[in-house]
Amino acid sequence: MKKYQSILLAAFAFSFVACEPEFENEVNNESYSKGEADFTTYVAIGNSLTSGYMDGTMYRSGQQYSFPNLLSKQFAIVGGGAFTQPSYDDDTNDLGGLLMMGNKVGDTRMIINMKTGGPENLKGTPTIEVSKLQAKAYNNMGVPGAKSFHLLAEGYGNLAGVTAGLANPYFVRHATSPNTTVLADAMSLNPTFFTNWIGSNDVLAYALSGGTGVNQAGNFNPKTYGSNDITDPMVFEQVYRTIVNTLTSKGAKGVLATVPYVTSIPHFTTVPYNPLTTEALGGEAVINQLNQQLLGPVKQILTAIGQGDRIQLFSTTKENPLLIKDETLTDVSTTLTAALTANGIPAQQAAVIGAVFGQARHATKDDLIVLGAKSVIGTKGTLPEPFDKIGVTFPLEDKYVLIPFEQNEIKVATDKFNDVIRAMGFEKQLPIADMNVIMSHLVSGIRLEDGQYYTADYFKGTGNMNRVLFSLDGVHPNPRGYAFVANEVVKVINKHYKAHLPLLVPGNYPGVTIKATN
Repeated sequence: MKKYQSILLAAFAFSFVACEPEFENEVNNESYSKGEADFTTYVAIGNSLTSGYMDGTMYRSGQQYSFPNLLSKQFAIVGGGAFTQPSYDDDTNDLGGLLMMGNKVGDTRMIINMKTGGPENLKGTPTIEVSKLQAKAYNNMGVPGAKSFHLLAEGYGNLAGVTAGLANPYFVRHATSPNTTVLADAMSLNPTFFTNWIGSNDVLAYALSGGTGVNQAGNFNPKTYGSNDITDPMVFEQVYRTIVNTLTSKGAKGVLATVPYVTSIPHFTTVPYNPLTTEALGGEAVINQLNQQLLGPVKQILTAIGQGDRIQLFSTTKENPLLIKDETLTDVSTTLTAALTANGIPAQQAAVIGAVFGQARHATKDDLIVLGAKSVIGTKGTLPEPFDKIGVTFPLEDKYVLIPFEQNEIKVATDKFNDVIRAMGFEKQLPIADMNVIMSHLVSGIRLEDGQYYTADYFKGTGNMNRVLFSLDGVHPNPRGYAFVANEVVKVINKHYKAHLPLLVPGNYPGVTIKATN
């Protein structure tokens, strides 16, 4: 189960209020038109970005802001039919999270606690029970945690397979039968229009794990993949082609969406590589002691073997980088241990230093520190002083850092996936919502139609609360972000299908939930 949770609980609201979404020109307007599209039965397939996942989970009030649900409201203006989503009526306290046979297997949603000033999970016990089966196909077939090949996997909705990590608890809740597939249930609705935004998890899971998974390029059997692995591009192409061919087999039209560079989201850009101030390190006296008794001797030995740039002495005048583990480095623990022993360091202590620094280095601006590291940096590890400060004198584990090599693995795979998506769009004459380009603009900042300037920053307090489009998990959009995504799809539809659909106003949507206390 833990294997599967690593996807679900890592898996792109400010003062949540009990209100319905607001839309620009909600009433029927004769100037609007569907153009060449038929929105009678709209079906959306994808992963958490399609389902309405935000703040680290699925929850009742958040689901209404899924981008397909927002799109369906615009489609309704020009004759679009009813749009259904998996029921979360059992989320009685609007906490989110998951239960499996009464046992908690998924955390509640994240909020900002004004008393502590930081994000945290809402207190309480989830009431969403995985085994409470709905056995119904819905118009929103976005499944949190799903990779491309999962949409074709029989048994992915089988309750009996959840514990072993063979089934997805979110799909289990509404799969029409234990052996059906996500795509089969979607097609059972006979869609006339669709959106297909799948592929992010084929690289995102690897990124969220700090690159601890495996790049499966060359392995054509996804049944052998781990939950955090990168999908082989040829597997992705075969699966994606099958999905699109099936969706269009009865004449349906739709929109395909590319995979964004996941390393640009706040989950990877919020924690700096150099957060260690003099105060955080304990003052100048502590810094001088560490430089003289630990970092200095290690750096001297590393310099002698041509590896001196691995370690930097701490500065008392500027922010210092984190100590991280880099598995691409040659392990020099034996060399360090021998040299330290020769310099008079007791053998046991020298062995500890050699083991700690054998594949360690200080982070650089090219490294990405994952959001979860924020709660770990500076905490006590298992070793005695002075090796007990994680990220300071003991390297951050691989799972907390994306080094340049891992980032490149992600980029190469993402580019190949997007080549497949664009090729299928050309072949089937389907328009592309290029979320990769859209997100790149957002990262640098973008002024939207409502006049507000938005960024991909993480929540930093009231100063930027109206400008961020991401929820508190740093991966998924908040309601405003999903409105932004819906607008980009609307623009593509209007252009390609000669439709005239109204845009939403992102500023009319809520952001993060702020509570006086938790």
